[in-house]
Amino acid sequence: MLPVWVLIFSASLWGLAWLPLKYFAGQGLSGPMVAFLTFGGLGLLSLPLLVREYAQWRHCIPLFLLLSLVGGWGNTAYISALLAGDVVRVALLFYLAPVWGVLGGRVFLGERITKRRLAALACALGGVVFIVGGDQSFAAPLGWTDFLGLTAGLAFSANNVVARHAQSIPTASKTIALFLGCLLTSALLLALQEGGAAWLLPALSVTVWAYLAAYAIGWLALATVTWQWSVSRMEAGRSGVLGIAELAMALLSATLIGGAMLGAGEWVGAALIAAAALLVAVEPDVQDPNTKL
Repeated sequence: MLPVWVLIFSASLWGLAWLPLKYFAGQGLSGPMVAFLTFGGLGLLSLPLLVREYAQWRHCIPLFLLLSLVGGWGNTAYISALLAGDVVRVALLFYLAPVWGVLGGRVFLGERITKRRLAALACALGGVVFIVGGDQSFAAPLGWTDFLGLTAGLAFSANNVVARHAQSIPTASKTIALFLGCLLTSALLLALQEGGAAWLLPALSVTVWAYLAAYAIGWLALATVTWQWSVSRMEAGRSGVLGIAELAMALLSATLIGGAMLGAGEWVGAALIAAAALLVAVEPDVQDPNTKL
């Protein structure tokens, strides 16, 4: 049960991430710039540890690179989508992640899709529909931020699958791979913006820089390490459904801290998500003995 509780703790940290992100947005920082400064800075600081553990993962460099790509894009796209787009639309697209997790676990790791897991998946997705208002959220056509939200969820699920398979890569190296992937993907997004203006930092006070450092070291590093550690020790389908507890934490924090008013649909959705998490939390691993990839 330890990986289950660690994953719920990590998901809770991610569910509260909107608090510091809203603050940084108010200071004039974009999503890619926040990812570049925080995740990228952590990646550069962690390079000595990555070099020290190189002998343990040098035989699986392709998996390391794949983990860096999917994990880096997942975090960068998620932060960028939250800051630039409509949070409701982004949430609906991102929280399709359990679907990708269950399907990816089946296709690449040979995990069986049990009746309990199907029921949990239905509860989780039903909860998301209740919370975000169903198809009313898609009255407008899909845009760039919608693409970021959708691919962020897909990349998070791919990260769970790869992390589960790459057992020979230490947790620290998996985490650093994600940090370095964020450095590269956030730099790419910044470079794609017109005229290079995205690289121009607004005038930031010493306090804001201190908050950025604290957010990177005390929040993002902890959330990422605990996430990588837990998903490496449980099935991808199970972790995909449990990770949706992040949405429940976001709703709870928005109500208690942000003063948001939740209607009957939001409360029903939160109850369905909690039921889904409970269903998979107490389920034994059901991975087939002959795994793929």
